[in-house]
Amino acid sequence: MMKKIIKLLGLLIIVITSVGLAGCQRQASSWQKIKERGTLVIGVDDSFVPMDFRQKNGKLVGFDVDLATAVCKEIGLKPDFQTIDWSMKETELRNGTIDVIWNGYTKTKARAKKVAFSRPYLENDQILVTRKKEQINNYCQMKGRILGVQTGSSGADDLDNYPNVLKKRVKSTVLYDTYNNAFIDLKAGRITGLLIDGVYANYYLAHSKYQKEFKKEKLPYPSEKFSVGINKKDKILKDKINQALEHLEKTGELEKIRQKWFN
Repeated sequence: MMKKIIKLLGLLIIVITSVGLAGCQRQASSWQKIKERGTLVIGVDDSFVPMDFRQKNGKLVGFDVDLATAVCKEIGLKPDFQTIDWSMKETELRNGTIDVIWNGYTKTKARAKKVAFSRPYLENDQILVTRKKEQINNYCQMKGRILGVQTGSSGADDLDNYPNVLKKRVKSTVLYDTYNNAFIDLKAGRITGLLIDGVYANYYLAHSKYQKEFKKEKLPYPSEKFSVGINKKDKILKDKINQALEHLEKTGELEKIRQKWFN
């Protein structure tokens, strides 16, 4: 009987060891493929100012473009930015179409179940933007009004997770693929307010000739932190990105990029 138990324990140890080794091999294999390719495929929404957006000549620029380029240089890769459907970002990552999500991507509990996150590199708040002529002085006055929000955004998550703030007040919610389209409808009066990332709204309004027509209000949602979204199996890639971000923070390069886009 004792021999059988010892034999079973031996087999169990072999199985556990094999599974562990297989996991390590998958991680190494994944990083090796990226390294051999020489590029890091980065999924972005190319309309999200000032993180990733297109200039009139079509060139992709932004805070995250500069930061991702700096990180890639640190880890010996070239960035390959791919525009994706933002509502499908986690699916694209899981399917291997992209290596990372890097586009003002907020770490949330729901997303953390599907995606691994790098160390945070920027803070953000959700704000409400309205037209001054609507005379909305407080988010509580959105009762019976129409609210716009981007599909798949952290703002959309907050709307559902904290329904007493806006969801239970508004008459209806309109979902948008991009904030650009949402601002078009807001200016035209087709929606009353827009729930939006503060980093986007602040930059957009500061560079818009219509900025005097709008007003902003910080909403009582928890503050957010932007991080890089990484496939859970890519632990080596995650470690390398974290090391690069830490180095850029220590050398002051990260702060230089922040100053460039937010001051």
